Amino acid sequence: APVTDVQFGPMRLHRDQLQVLLVFAEEDEQSKGFCWACDKAGFGWNITRSPQAALECFLEKHHDIIIIDHRHSRFFDAEALCRSIRTTKASENTVIICVVQRHCDREESSILPLISAGFTRRYVENSSRMACYNELIQLEFGQVQAQFKLRACNSLFTALEKSQEAIEITSEDHVIQYVNPAFETMMGYQIGELVEKELTEVPINEKKADFLDTINSCIKIGKEWQGMYYAKKKNGDSIQQNVKILPVIGQGGKIRHYVSISRLCNDNNKVEKTCECIQAESQTDPQTCRHKDMRKGSLDVRSTTSRGSDGISQRRRSSMARVHSMTIEAPITKVINIINAAQESSPLPVAEALDRALEILRTTELYSPQLGTKDEDPHTSDLVGGLMTDGLRRLSGNEYILSAKQTHQVAGSLSSPISLSDIPPRITQAMENEEQWDFDIFELEAATHKRPLVYLGLKIFARFGICEFLNCSESTLRSWLQVIEANYHSSNSYHNSTHSADVLHATAYFLSKERVKQTLDPIDEVAALIAATVHDVDHPGRTNSFLCNAGSELAILYNDTAVLESHHAALAFQLTTRDGKCNIFKNMERNEYRTLRQVIIDMVLATEMTKHFEHVNKFVNSINKPLAALEENGNNGDGESIKTVLRSPENRILIKRMLIKCADISNPCRPREQCIEWAGRISEEYFAQTDEERRQGLPVVMPVFDRNTCSIPKSQLSFIDYFIIDMFDAWDAFADLPNLMEHLNNNIKYWKGLDGRNLRVLRPPP
Repeated sequence: APVTDVQFGPMRLHRDQLQVLLVFAEEDEQSKGFCWACDKAGFGWNITRSPQAALECFLEKHHDIIIIDHRHSRFFDAEALCRSIRTTKASENTVIICVVQRHCDREESSILPLISAGFTRRYVENSSRMACYNELIQLEFGQVQAQFKLRACNSLFTALEKSQEAIEITSEDHVIQYVNPAFETMMGYQIGELVEKELTEVPINEKKADFLDTINSCIKIGKEWQGMYYAKKKNGDSIQQNVKILPVIGQGGKIRHYVSISRLCNDNNKVEKTCECIQAESQTDPQTCRHKDMRKGSLDVRSTTSRGSDGISQRRRSSMARVHSMTIEAPITKVINIINAAQESSPLPVAEALDRALEILRTTELYSPQLGTKDEDPHTSDLVGGLMTDGLRRLSGNEYILSAKQTHQVAGSLSSPISLSDIPPRITQAMENEEQWDFDIFELEAATHKRPLVYLGLKIFARFGICEFLNCSESTLRSWLQVIEANYHSSNSYHNSTHSADVLHATAYFLSKERVKQTLDPIDEVAALIAATVHDVDHPGRTNSFLCNAGSELAILYNDTAVLESHHAALAFQLTTRDGKCNIFKNMERNEYRTLRQVIIDMVLATEMTKHFEHVNKFVNSINKPLAALEENGNNGDGESIKTVLRSPENRILIKRMLIKCADISNPCRPREQCIEWAGRISEEYFAQTDEERRQGLPVVMPVFDRNTCSIPKSQLSFIDYFIIDMFDAWDAFADLPNLMEHLNNNIKYWKGLDGRNLRVLRPPP
């Protein structure tokens, strides 16, 4: 059998005899012509009469060329067969030809449907043997040879991936297009944080300007540069590298890429500090080296754009770009991506079946949270350990008794609440701008003597018509708010009724955003406001990990699982329903009450941090990305497709969970002074927990929160980087919150400024 060698840059590729599969339902002159042409060209060939036989034959032989008869639809659906073949891995580099009828009296038809089905090109019927032969020869030296080279690229990229040297490939404009795992390991970045970034955006190199000019003047004229320079890792450490930069000549004889090869300089690998230019030798054409990189970056919605874009429209595009770049690596995400890819080239029945499978995957509890930290920062490690785990098991007799015999405040034991119409002027003034994001909750806290929840609750609930929806009186609502507030611990520096009022305010603000209003029903708004009000009721000022380690009665009651969140939800309904004077649900119809109760419980449980990544992951994949795709395709109105995404019951659950999660930890997105105050309060609560753990001999869950050594700026930056930025990028892309994102950026700069000066306190010295 004829064998051909193919030159691919410096590689010499050995190619076996080409194999051709002919799919013709009936023998005719056209099929005979191709059989003759295959024999003359020295190609091996098979012929089949049905789609099933064709698929089986292809899976056995893996033909290089498939020619499918599309002239007679009564025999089989040629496009469906092509789509079926394209779903197989073996067809990735196969050339598929469509034989179509010749119509002399008709206008030329579009080839796009054939391309969409997976055909490489079409062949207008011509049974001339030489015409068939010429077609095969053109394919051999055109598409088939190109696909053969592409197959060889897999071996090249395997070599790159396994190379011990750090390799970086950039475009002619110095935009990073690829880095290998050795580069990721050396520099501390992940590929998703670098790809599509300009080199100037990534603070990797510490070369001086004149040194950079020397390198650029060398490589821009097509010469290699080799020498040593210092580079900066992601964590800020400097390393010395021996680097070779090679320009790659491509189309038009111009430089199209630069390849940088680096290795660390250590005691066993010293090189002199010299640089030299070497004339570039013949290079592989980069256009033939396409490779689909299957490695994904971490969840980093900043990976394609930098922060702080000018203008609202640019900022919105930036948010959408960050949403598209989110590649949260739960296994379920990989499964969904594989199914989506398979759908594109599947027959209609298969595509519909895959749609149903996707629907199931998106609505069941299959997403697992990511628990790994983004780096080795001890502040991040301690925050993850303290907020996302249920503590360290210990076999000591130490027990922390929480709420075991505690009596909770009830309506009868409280003084008569004040009416909304009788609120003192100072409090009224403090609540004047409660509809704005910059509303100052601490001013209201001072005006109400640490009872902001009753007053803010009365005003917000009145604005949303909660009494009318629940069919309860204002006096019942006032009693309920007072009972709930009385069961928040004013002794807690952070988890007190001011935090509850702050979360209620954020929830109301989010509910007023246009996209959210389009999505949620009145019962959802009522549930969200109630859930925000009660979400931390009776919080002891200690984390779930602490309670589990201490063997508290609550931890035992709730099996060390979502201990506090389960307690908040259960106690809220106990306090509400045990006394008719404050039972805001007493006049509701049974089924409506059960629905409302279910939503409230779900939202309160969503504030538990162990499922943080699960909730964000689902929101991005089921809401952000579908909406972004629709908007980019020009469906930016109130179309049915957008409404379907927004209004499905499953997606409304995800939106409500995301809403209360963002409201609960929105402190870094508040104006600076509020952000600083909240940072001080949560730090003090964590300091107190560390003190108590040491007093009781319990495991110290967050050792970094030692009041004598803790850097508050570092702890804030770690919390923001790990939990806040990705979540609020996703929420901003959905709800459009430019003011929050501006505050977030400003607060990040503030904490970085303090950290850069090695200050561990909330504010710089006078």
